[in-house]
Amino acid sequence: MAKVSIVILSYNRKEELKDSLEKILSYGLSNLEIIVVDNASTDGTQEMIKNDFSLIKLIRIDKNIGVAAYNIGLEKATGDYLLILDDDSYPEKGTIEKMIKAFEGDNKIGIVALDVRSEDYSGNEEKFSEVKTNKISYMMGFNGAGAGLRKSVFEEVGGYPDEFFLYWNETDLSIRVLNAGYKIVWLPGAVVYHKFSPKNRESERGPFFYTRNLFWIIFKFFPAEKFFFSVVKMIYLCIYFSLEQKTLIYVKAMADSIKNSKKAFRKRMKVKREIIDKLKITYKLAFIIFR
Repeated sequence: MAKVSIVILSYNRKEELKDSLEKILSYGLSNLEIIVVDNASTDGTQEMIKNDFSLIKLIRIDKNIGVAAYNIGLEKATGDYLLILDDDSYPEKGTIEKMIKAFEGDNKIGIVALDVRSEDYSGNEEKFSEVKTNKISYMMGFNGAGAGLRKSVFEEVGGYPDEFFLYWNETDLSIRVLNAGYKIVWLPGAVVYHKFSPKNRESERGPFFYTRNLFWIIFKFFPAEKFFFSVVKMIYLCIYFSLEQKTLIYVKAMADSIKNSKKAFRKRMKVKREIIDKLKITYKLAFIIFR
């Protein structure tokens, strides 16, 4: 079996992470590497891994740098294929083998979007999905709680955007993978269960990064003919929902996106028009999901 490196980003979810690691190890898979990148947890996560999981590679980060920490683990990984997990998600038995089979069946597959399901519905096939989806909707992206990435593609296009901290990182990576000529495929039945721990998801942090990073997606990838309209639309939505919800968080996010726009523009690249045309951006989601 080809070597797989599982890369998990952790932050103050010691018990959820321990449960996930125990489940993965119980499958008894060979040729498997597990890397945990810890974003400066203060709940004893690092001590737990050192004491209870001595064979797992632990990478300690001195401060919380968000999703950029994934890239450190992905760079250190030695597997042919990479499995990206949250600290509160884990693959079902047999999922890793299905992922490998998909990659080895088509060398143009860059990302395998796994079938991420809420753990609450484990075993209930009628109510399984966190987000109702189908093959078409996953051709343009993936759920970061469970996805496979070909190591050579990561080395070619890079990983998550280190300037984002949280949110829209999957979309950013997806655009670059597709633009490099690779495919993203959804693999139904290759299940990853997500426990979805609500703690540590601060109320203002969500709408701030969700809004700011959507501006940066536009700054980085949208062609001139779509750029102006999309920016104007985002400005309108920021003002409208700020007034409706009596909050300044969207205006702050918009201001930060402009103030620090060089972080996005320095990575601006020409993207194939058909990729942007097919990109499904739900603009209003940033303004209603965290209510």
